[in-house]
This record gives sequence, C-alpha cells and structure tokens, in this order.
Amino acid sequence: MFGLGGLLGFVGAGGSGFIIAILTVLFGVPIHTALGTSLAAMVFTTLSGAYSHFRQGNISVKTGLIVGCFGAVASYFGSKLASLIPVHSMHWLTAGMLFLSAVILLVRLFMVQKITGNIKKTVPDHLHIRKAAFVGIITGLLSGTFGIGAAPFIQIGLLVIMGLTLKQSVGTTMLVILPIALAGGVGYYFEGLLDFGLLLEVVAGTMIGSYAGAKFTGLAPQPVLKSAMVLTPIVAGAILLIK
Repeated sequence: MFGLGGLLGFVGAGGSGFIIAILTVLFGVPIHTALGTSLAAMVFTTLSGAYSHFRQGNISVKTGLIVGCFGAVASYFGSKLASLIPVHSMHWLTAGMLFLSAVILLVRLFMVQKITGNIKKTVPDHLHIRKAAFVGIITGLLSGTFGIGAAPFIQIGLLVIMGLTLKQSVGTTMLVILPIALAGGVGYYFEGLLDFGLLLEVVAGTMIGSYAGAKFTGLAPQPVLKSAMVLTPIVAGAILLIK
C-alpha cells in the first residue's frame, strides 16, 4: 500500500481502482470487500486535498455540497446494488468502469479547452439544483456500485454541466467525493463487506505513500505525467481481468 500510495500521489488519479485491483488479484481479497474498503479509504485520502483546495479558494462550496449530498444518497443505494452483482460479473464491470475512466481522463486532459469554451457562467437557482442533483446521482451511483472515486466523471460533470472553471472543478471534486465515499462505505458496512483491519492498513500505507509520491509530481515532464494518469486506470482494469 505504501508503494501504491507513492504511485497514486505521483499521478493523482485512478487510486481506488488500483487499490481494488491489487487487493483482489495480489492479496486474494473478495472483490466486494475490496470495493467497500477502497471506497471507505477515500474518505481519509481526500480530506487533506479538500482542505488544501478550500484554503486556496478552489472549491465552489454550494455546488459541492448539493452534488455531494445527492451523490451520497445514490452511493449508499449503489452499495446495496453492488451486493447483488455476482463476483465474476463485478470483476468485468469494475474493469470496464476503469477503462471508461481512462477515456474520460483523456477528454479531461487533452480536450479541456474545447469543453470549457462553451461554459455558461450563471444559471437560475432551480436549474442549478437540478443539474447538481443529476451530476450527484450519476456519479454517486457509479462510486457506490463499483467502489471507484469517479473523479474524472465528477470533474467533467462540474465542468460541462455545472459550468465551473477548471480549478474549481478539481477542488470541488475533492469535496464531492467526501460524502459519496462516506455514504458508500456505510452502505458496504451494513452489507458486511467492510473490513476495518484492512481499511486501516490501506489508509496508513496509501496516505504516507501518496505524501511521498506527490513530491515527484512537479519534477515529471507534462507528457509523462498525463500519460501516467491515463495509463493508471487502464492498468488497474487489466489487472482486474486477470482474476
């Protein structure tokens, strides 16, 4: 987990998917338990990031809270849905979601200028809430069902649908993930699919490792960093298909 945390701190993406893949394939953890553990771990691993972005003014608090609250409800029900999916099917579905995450990351990294060019800055409050509910429900359901952070999906939703700036979308995503991960983790707990001992090991290793790995992010050339961000969920999905 320390080594994995170092990688995740370096690329800053694909964390939960890689944790799921390593736990299931390398350590033989049942995939549903890996999903719950990974999702719950995100509560702790995103806390520092959310606080840092808040201090820098990169979070749209109102939007983040609305999206996060709707996302939390959807994530909880997603965890219930996950318990009904057979183990073999869950491996394929989670791997597919990770590959789709890579596609969304490609859009986010290489086509963001085209996306943000058509953003409308202000919308009526009732429409704002409806859009936020839509983004929250979709991303929360994905997170709860497949145990992933869904950060690329949340960022694209905040950029394209909610009209946030690029910096705001990155920071607000950290805020949105917190209630989604918490509610999803609670759902997996009530399904008996959350291992607290394993959670402690994952959180301790990844938090320390990610702190160290983040030190190297600024040293890497941009093409290398972007490629690593996209390849991380792809490799995680490929590992899952080995099982």
